[in-house]
Amino acid sequence: MGILLLMILVSVSLGAIFLFLFFLGYKKGQFDEDESPAVRMLKDDKKTQDKIDS
Repeated sequence: MGILLLMILVSVSLGAIFLFLFFLGYKKGQFDEDESPAVRMLKDDKKTQDKIDS
């Protein structure tokens, strides 16, 4: 029974630590990027568009 309480305490503690680190990263603006690389890839590049037109 003691090991069960220890495992619950450790898992809740780890969850709280990761939640704290997530909010800390959010507060510092780590997740503020509006466009993901997948969306940027789909946009036309001016240099590429000029080469195609000529």
